[in-house]
Parts: sequence; C-alpha cells; structure tokens
Amino acid sequence: MGNAVPSSLVEISVECRNLVDMDVFSKSDPMVVLFTWEVSVSSWKEFGRTEIIWDNLNPVFIKKFVMDYFFEESQKLKFEVYDVDSKSRDLRNHDFLGSTECTLGEIVSSARLQKALNTRREQQGGPKVNSGSIILVTAEELSTCKEEVTMQLCGHKLDKKDFFGKSDPFLVFLKSNEDGSFTAVHKTEVIKNTLNPTWRTFTEKVRTLCNGDHDRSIKIECYDWNQSGSHDLIGGFITSLRELERGPGPQNSYELIHPEKKAKKKKYKHSGTIELLSAKVVAVPTFLDYIKGGTQIHCTISIDFTASNGNPQSPTSLHYMSPYQPNQYARALRAVGEIIQDYDSTKMFPALGFGARLPPDGKVSHEFFLNGNPNNPYCQGIEGVLQAYNQALRTVQLYGPTNFAPTINHVARFAAANKSGSDYYILLIITDGVITDMPQTKEAIVNASMLPLSIIIVGVGDAEFDAMDELDGDEVRLSSRGRVAARDIVQFVPFREFLGNNTLAVSQARLAKEVLAEVPDQVISYMRANNIKPRPPLERQATFATAPVS
Repeated sequence: MGNAVPSSLVEISVECRNLVDMDVFSKSDPMVVLFTWEVSVSSWKEFGRTEIIWDNLNPVFIKKFVMDYFFEESQKLKFEVYDVDSKSRDLRNHDFLGSTECTLGEIVSSARLQKALNTRREQQGGPKVNSGSIILVTAEELSTCKEEVTMQLCGHKLDKKDFFGKSDPFLVFLKSNEDGSFTAVHKTEVIKNTLNPTWRTFTEKVRTLCNGDHDRSIKIECYDWNQSGSHDLIGGFITSLRELERGPGPQNSYELIHPEKKAKKKKYKHSGTIELLSAKVVAVPTFLDYIKGGTQIHCTISIDFTASNGNPQSPTSLHYMSPYQPNQYARALRAVGEIIQDYDSTKMFPALGFGARLPPDGKVSHEFFLNGNPNNPYCQGIEGVLQAYNQALRTVQLYGPTNFAPTINHVARFAAANKSGSDYYILLIITDGVITDMPQTKEAIVNASMLPLSIIIVGVGDAEFDAMDELDGDEVRLSSRGRVAARDIVQFVPFREFLGNNTLAVSQARLAKEVLAEVPDQVISYMRANNIKPRPPLERQATFATAPVS
C-alpha cells in the first residue's frame, strides 16, 4: 500500500458554521487541525493546520490542505476545531470546539461535505454531544500547472462603511468550483481608513486561483474589516485570469456590485471600482528542476552538549548510549541525515558541537568539531557523524550555556561564499533546552535569511520549547532590531511528537518527513529572490563532461 502511485493530488478547503463561542468579551478565534490515520501504528498523526481567524464563529479558511488521494485506500481523516488562546503550538493549551471524522473518499465524492462537530473527543470517553456546529469540506483535484501570477490592484471611491471613519478595505479572491459555488483562496492585507486603497503586490499560484484554467471564473470581493470578525461586504465582481493577463486598462476596471443594494435601490450603480495596476503570469521552476540542474545540498550538523542533557553515563541522560536502542540525538541524526545524504554527492558532513568544555584546558566552545580534528570537521556519511558523536561524548565535558548563534554564523559564512545557486546549505541543530542567546540567534537568522541556507531545529526531551516557535516564524516573520527576515528559513519540530508507541523506523521516518517538508519551498524562495534559474539537465551533463579530471 505504501508503494502505491497516487491517482491524484487534491486540495481540501474548510469552512465552519455556528461554532461555540468560548470567549467572554469577543467571539472564538478558530483554527482547524487535520489528522490522518496512520495504519502502521494505529494512531492519528497531525497533518496540518489552517490559519487562525480572529473573532469569528463562521470562519472561511484561506489555507488549504494538499494531499495525495489513493482510490484503492481508505484514507481516514479527522478534523478538530480549536479556539486559540495563546501562541503555544500545544493543542492542550487551546479550547477544543469540536471534531468530526470522515474519509478522503467521502470528501472527493461529495460536492460539499457537511459534517456535525462533536463537542467531546472520542478518547475522553462518554457519549458524543452534537454542538450544533458544522464543518464544510470540499476537495478538488489539482492540476500540474507550475505557473504563478503576480498582480496589484487598487480601489476608487469605495462605499463608506464606518460611522466614525471611512472604510478598512481588503480583497478576497474566490475560485469557482465545479458545482457553481466559490471557495476563498487568497486574502489581501487590510488598509485602514480609506476609500481609495492600493493593496500591496502579491504572488499566488495559478492552480490556487483557477486550477490552471485561465478561462475559469474568479470572483473578487471587497470587504470592510471589523474588529468583531463580522466584515461588511462592499461589493464584488467576476473576472478570469485570461482577462487579468491583458493588463491595466478599461478592460480591467471593475464596478463593485453589492447584490442586496442592487435589488433594493433602483438608482443603484455600484459601490466603487477596483482597478488592476499590474498582472504577470510566469512559469515557476520546481525544487526538482534545481536538483536536476546540479544544485548540491550540503548538510551541517550541530549537537547540544550542555549539562542539562544529563550525565551521558546515566540511563536518564538524553545522551545515554544504551546497548539496546539509540538515543533521541542519534535517531534524529539518522532520520534526517539518511535523506539529505542522497542529495549530497560527496556524502561528507561537517559535524559540530556546542556548550561543552574541551580538553585539555576545559575551555567552553560553541562550535567545536565532533571528530576531534581541529582542522577538518567533515565526517564520512551519517555513520561517520554518529561515530564522531560517540567519540565526543567520551572526551568532552557537558557544560553550557545553550548558544545557537555561533553555529548559525559558522554555516552562514560558507553560504555567503556560495550564493550562485549551485550550492544550498542545511543546518541541523539538535537540542534539549531553552536557548540562552535569543537576541544573538535572532540576529544571526535574520542575517542568514538572505543566504542559500535553511535551519532545522529538532528538540529532544520534555522541555518547553516556546522560544523555538518564535524562531520558526510560521505565523509571524522573525525580526531583530527592527529588521525582518527576508525569508522564513527555520523549521522547528519537537521529537517527542513522533515517539509514542512507534517503532524506531516509523518514528524516524515521520520525523524526517516533518522536518524536511519546508526545505524544497525554502530552496525555491531563495532562488526566486535572487533570480536564479535552474540549469537544464543537458547543460549540466555537458559541464561535467568537459570538466578536467583531477
């Protein structure tokens, strides 16, 4: 079953209606979490999360879930809805609003699947209680279109919606579905207190807007933002990518029509106009296009040797070398390294440690070489890294503090010297605790965000990793001293989420899939930001053929 070829790639859209209101002075702030059933371990695994929609009991989520659909499999799904109460990624810290289960086949075969939300999770026992809330789920097969469209729009003389001000307008783009309905797929920023807004230029995948069909209808609606979450419709219109591609001009100046106003007022004309300022559709290279064109992936490994890990001689230590199974550090190393090394032709990995006192003088170092060679940090393959790790545990003294910045700056220097696109660097940091040089680390990451570099942080043990979520930057882009990171280059994952009753192989495979999921998009974002095109495979072969033999 695991080797089956996917028959389709589908995109799942989610909406909710009549959610339970859990907040006293406002409405709930909902988020939907999707889980998939893992047959091999008989348990649910988190697949992804939507964005948070503030103060709204009838949310329409822009973020979609994209997954492979296998006709021959029963792909069980579970949707859980939460009222978000903090920045924590731990779902236990948020109010549970309800859940429902179905299969991907049910969604695919329905124009729009409507399911009741149950207020009590099955694992809590007791009867299910229907909350009256519902979740609406739709799915559509995605095309293989590799195009993206970049566009900018502005508004003129929009209706005034605010009693003490003007309006706070934003645009919502909706894709037409096969049943004639529309699904929200993109939302612009809100511009406060204006009737003549100019929204920022944005880029979106063509398959997101119209699934690759340039003649497919696209609805654009303009709303006045309200803090209550109940946004007022100003008006809308329908166009297509084919029309938008024609560029600025009278053909792309649209009247905003409010259906209720049009029905009630005989002299009603429109509620303002929306004008296209620019639109350009381009083909976007994929991660594999760059790999086939010769881009090499280089992985540097950095391991936490601070004393908070515990004495390596003790079975309670995270660094304990059990004769029966590898510790979490070794498992994380093997899980990620065995995939990365397939993309590195040399199979040589620089391996560093931080937070230890080194012999013979006991000096604390935050970027020492695990193999003990002061001039060469490279280890042959993942097995070589594991051997160097074991050797370091026998020779260094665990100490502290937990400083990330020296390692990040170390790898960034190599990335800064190779910015042409022929090389891309990954820094894997495995750590157990709370970071102690947060300001310096944020500064290092912001500086590195302009380089061909991704940073993967795996947290081992049971410590709280709240600071790591800030570094991850999924919800809010990381900043330091007023400077915002050019790209999101950090992915953080706590290893404990992948342990449970899983076998060693299963937990390692799940960890690797999670921590490496963002790397392809990060590679593409760097290449695009620097206008680097992939070399055609034939050109790459010609280069290799003419290279001198050493």
